[in-house]
Amino acid sequence: MDIWVYWVVAALVLFIVEMFTSGFAVICLAIGALGGAAASLLDWSLEIQLLVFAVVSFVALIAVRPILKRLFFSKGEKVQTNVDAIIGKRGVVCAEIEADDDNGRVMIDGLDWRAKSNNNEPLPVGTKVEVVERDSVILTVKKL
Repeated sequence: MDIWVYWVVAALVLFIVEMFTSGFAVICLAIGALGGAAASLLDWSLEIQLLVFAVVSFVALIAVRPILKRLFFSKGEKVQTNVDAIIGKRGVVCAEIEADDDNGRVMIDGLDWRAKSNNNEPLPVGTKVEVVERDSVILTVKKL
């Protein structure tokens, strides 16, 4: 079997590995393997094939990887997820929030949270509030 077949198989394996990783580094090695296959088809020596593999992989790392990262990883607005998405939500005080105390409770989207007031004013049960900050599991809320 010709050596170029091994290079192509290596490239295919590396392309498959890239599907399970992120960062687009392995795909650069796959491109280098295709360069090695091309060198093998030109009947260059194994040493030259390995050199072509290394050089093409390096060039792909420098040139191709940034383009792929720009295409697939947008730098748009960061979407808040999980607990950070609670900032800006509205709820109701379900256990009185006292001044200088973080033992009050608020109900937000059906979940009960520990809460404190943003300006240390007491908030009685039933007061409508909005979350302005989160520190661990304690929400800072302001009266609406």
